[in-house]
Amino acid sequence: MRYPYDRSISQREPNLHAFPSALSLKFGPLSVSVSSNSSKTLDCIRQLYADYPENESDFFDFHVSIDSAQGIRRWYKPQINFSLDGFKPFKPLPGDQALPLFEWGMNWCVSNHCHDYLVVHAAVVEKQGRVLMLSAPPGAGKSTLCAGLVCRGWRLLSDELALVSMSDDGLVQVTPLGRPVCLKNQSLGVIRSFSQDSRFGPVCYDTVKGDVAHMLAPKESIDRSQELAQLSWVVFPRYAPQAKSVLSPQGKAQSLLNLAKQSFNLNVLGEMGYRLLNQSITQSDCYDFQYSSLDDAVKLFDSLLHVPDTGKN
Repeated sequence: MRYPYDRSISQREPNLHAFPSALSLKFGPLSVSVSSNSSKTLDCIRQLYADYPENESDFFDFHVSIDSAQGIRRWYKPQINFSLDGFKPFKPLPGDQALPLFEWGMNWCVSNHCHDYLVVHAAVVEKQGRVLMLSAPPGAGKSTLCAGLVCRGWRLLSDELALVSMSDDGLVQVTPLGRPVCLKNQSLGVIRSFSQDSRFGPVCYDTVKGDVAHMLAPKESIDRSQELAQLSWVVFPRYAPQAKSVLSPQGKAQSLLNLAKQSFNLNVLGEMGYRLLNQSITQSDCYDFQYSSLDDAVKLFDSLLHVPDTGKN
């Protein structure tokens, strides 16, 4: 099924600081300078990040570019490249896949360079000061579940990468990134039907991950991107068609091993990484979660808010 371009994002005035060939972006603790030789590419990124503040400093954490290929590939089967300080970590993609390439490129930048944090492959949402981490391998329905919760009032911290650090009181906290939520294939229709108020960027068809589009982060989540919150639950979700929503306690030892598998830079951080990983599990209630219905899933996780935050199974 082909989804039309969501023109709602192009009808609002962006507040990004735009130069003829560059954008200044800030999300969470990170600032990014984005340059391109394609005004169309910059305009697409500008629309996706229209509600985000500009970086007020001359310093940027990342200088990235999304450039159309030169030579014959500029005109025949056009291609586009992502680079960080001139280094290209990926092979070129078709020219109409600039938005997915930018988002995947930023994921690469964060997971390979943000070693002030333990970076975990996980979606993270918050409600009433309590953080729910959803960690799973690709294809498990993590981002769809995250989007559903965000559409029902949970604050978006991240849909893909959790930035985990230790607070002054020795508890693990998560720093928001709050970037758009990447959804693929059937998930696009699921979330559009689940929430008529959800806003999307354009759909990019036939990528290596199928048809991809990004659900815009709620403005409240963006405005609260400097508010850190402490971890309460670590959940390992799995979508199963026609399955009932079942939340099953998972032992601490198994949860630690599972979360370690989803950690990008545990080996880089060494002992500090293990401490962060161990404390994440120690202070959290840990569960396996099987689901098919987003409505049931949201009701179940909302019900957890009434359970005391013990951090014990």
